[in-house]
Amino acid sequence: MPSGHDRRRTPGLRRDEVALLAGVSVDYYMRLEQGRERRPSDQVIDALARVFHLDAEAAEYLHQLARTRSRRCGGDGEDEQVKPHVLLLLDSWNHGPAAVLNRRTDVLAKNALAVAFVEGFEHADNILRMLFLNPVAKGFFPDWEKEARHMVAHLRAVVGADHEDPCLLELVEELSEESEAFRQMWARHDVRSRRGDAVRYRHPLVGDLILWHESFSVDSAPGQRLFTTRADPGSPSEEALAKLRAMKRLCLH
Repeated sequence: MPSGHDRRRTPGLRRDEVALLAGVSVDYYMRLEQGRERRPSDQVIDALARVFHLDAEAAEYLHQLARTRSRRCGGDGEDEQVKPHVLLLLDSWNHGPAAVLNRRTDVLAKNALAVAFVEGFEHADNILRMLFLNPVAKGFFPDWEKEARHMVAHLRAVVGADHEDPCLLELVEELSEESEAFRQMWARHDVRSRRGDAVRYRHPLVGDLILWHESFSVDSAPGQRLFTTRADPGSPSEEALAKLRAMKRLCLH
């Protein structure tokens, strides 16, 4: 069952104990586990969420799984196209690197400073691939394990009921085959949307930085999110970004 925190799962419960606590039969619970029962009621889902001590976000994710529907890879393509007004907004963000991502953490567009920030990096077209398949990622992210776990949990949270999207399944299969770390983190079933927080970087050109991250849903394009970063005013990190702009001769709008 999904969980939002490291130790949210209830340890040591057998199937019959879970069924008893949730108020369902063992046979019914086994059918749920095996995917043979596909329409559990909201009351059953709420009961299971209580048994497994899920927080509100993880419990909602469980409800979404119960309402899941299959879909084509990328749907009708809408979530791959960044609208012109969003691109203008993206380009006007001069405080730090910024990008538009879809549910699978594909980078659909980025501003000039984001291009410079990850210049030369392998797999920069997808955040999860960059984290798990780029050999220099652990040096670029001093808190790599924390950042990787946050992004894996974020993927589960934002995908929600679209977890059967063929493109998502392909990404998960690729990462699972090529990264033991991803395979272990994905198996945890942690669910946690990315929230505003500070991320440490060790950039090969300008050294250590701390950037605050915040993301915003693009309501006109479901599934897209605008990720922004900025340094604290007057901080060494802000100076490092200014140095990077100068090195790459980036102009502010």
